[in-house]
Amino acid sequence: MNKNISPKPTHFRWTICVLLFIATTINYMDRQVLSLTWKDFIAPEFHWNNNDYGNITALFSIFYAISMLFAGKFVDWMDTKKGFLWAIAIWSVGAVLHAFCGIATAGVLTGNWMVGFHESKELIGKVDNVSMVISTSVTLFIFARFVLAVGEAGNFPAAIKTTAEYFPKKDRAFATSIFNAGATVGALAAPLTIPFIAKSMGWEWAFIIIGALGFVWMGLWVFYYKKPHEHHKVNTHELEYIQQDQDDLPNTDSSIPEKKFTFKECFSYRQTWAFAFGKFMTDGIWWFFLFWTPAYLSSVYKMDSTQSALPLFVLYMITLLSIIGGWLPKYFVEKKGMNAYSGRMKAMLIFAFFPLLALLAQPLGSITYWIPVLIIGVAGAAHQAWSANIFSTVGDMFPKKAIATITGIGGMAGGIGSFLINKSSGVLFDYAHKAWTTVDGTPLLEKYPQYINERLPEGFFEKLEQSGAVISDGIDKGYMIIFSICAVAYLIAWSVMKALVPKYKVINK
Repeated sequence: MNKNISPKPTHFRWTICVLLFIATTINYMDRQVLSLTWKDFIAPEFHWNNNDYGNITALFSIFYAISMLFAGKFVDWMDTKKGFLWAIAIWSVGAVLHAFCGIATAGVLTGNWMVGFHESKELIGKVDNVSMVISTSVTLFIFARFVLAVGEAGNFPAAIKTTAEYFPKKDRAFATSIFNAGATVGALAAPLTIPFIAKSMGWEWAFIIIGALGFVWMGLWVFYYKKPHEHHKVNTHELEYIQQDQDDLPNTDSSIPEKKFTFKECFSYRQTWAFAFGKFMTDGIWWFFLFWTPAYLSSVYKMDSTQSALPLFVLYMITLLSIIGGWLPKYFVEKKGMNAYSGRMKAMLIFAFFPLLALLAQPLGSITYWIPVLIIGVAGAAHQAWSANIFSTVGDMFPKKAIATITGIGGMAGGIGSFLINKSSGVLFDYAHKAWTTVDGTPLLEKYPQYINERLPEGFFEKLEQSGAVISDGIDKGYMIIFSICAVAYLIAWSVMKALVPKYKVINK
């Protein structure tokens, strides 16, 4: 194909970066719908508690982890364009499926399948066996989360592979920080839209409307994406800039098959283990903030989903500071003469100190809820800055043919870490809610021992408060424990990564 020979370099790579940003925004909005609707809309309908929600989010994490392992290989096999299309199609279907879990629950329990959303609520409300409602609805939501996880797992391997195709190494962290900011913007847009859609139209429509956005993006991707050396919108000057690194010249000889990395070969490198450990220790922190902050504001500060919209908006606005995550290592490389890996690791060490502020979230939260909101926002910004750089370490050290696979391995490790923190959070919060709560100065379970091995009735605490009892909820102690884990995770991750790969070393194969 004849290239555009304009004397000025084109900048089409940034159009591709915008598409990656939009995909990531949609990805995180789809992921957020459940966390913003379960407490006020879904839990009352299906009688869920923290542990039920924790099970759903934890299993989503493990589904995502396993899928990430294969998503990278899938994207490498299908290549970027088709791989991304398959990923977003599957996760959009999964997102929409959540809306029909109520109808399916009514169908399973009552035999009435051909009903609408409102009718299904009425049918479920007439079912006397609450445990069956809980187990059936949770199972169906887990299936919907499974489909969502399988599709969403393809987003970051495909996006990182696209970034490696369209950007030289020195710019990849900055490009990654831009598209990765879609996670923040998605999380930012979610509380301003989803609770209000759920309140005015029903929680089901929140899943349908947000899920449909992915199908719109697919049309844009089909229209705009091609490999840079094949794209008529990328002129010779821009292509030379993109391919300035020695390993970035495309293999144009189709008679020579490109050798792929096997899983066994990938796991033989310390660089793989460093990346995977960093993801294992830190991905779950972001997911905890994403999945549990709305519940935190509800449980500790008694806000409903519309009241928490402004604090969540401010929180995620703060996380947009993560764009610095792409600029800082570039500064170290260009101004301080450091190699890409060293500059990135120095920047990541700086970012690793900011989550320590989470240790103050609960102690200072008694003054005003804005203090933990601001602290979680800063910790979230630090995570996203960290995330942009840890992703880019893969492109620094591995050839492009292995990037999606290595990213998938790291994503699997991150998903396992997320499973552990989400599952343990749900269990811990329910335990703290019962075991560490006092009623008129007396431990709850000492006063009501019948609930030691049983669920608390719905509206139990509200009735006690109406009777004039003074309640000190122990759930804030559970959040303090998890916040403390979040605070130190990044420094532990950085230390192990640095021990595994102390110096910059490129994998050549």
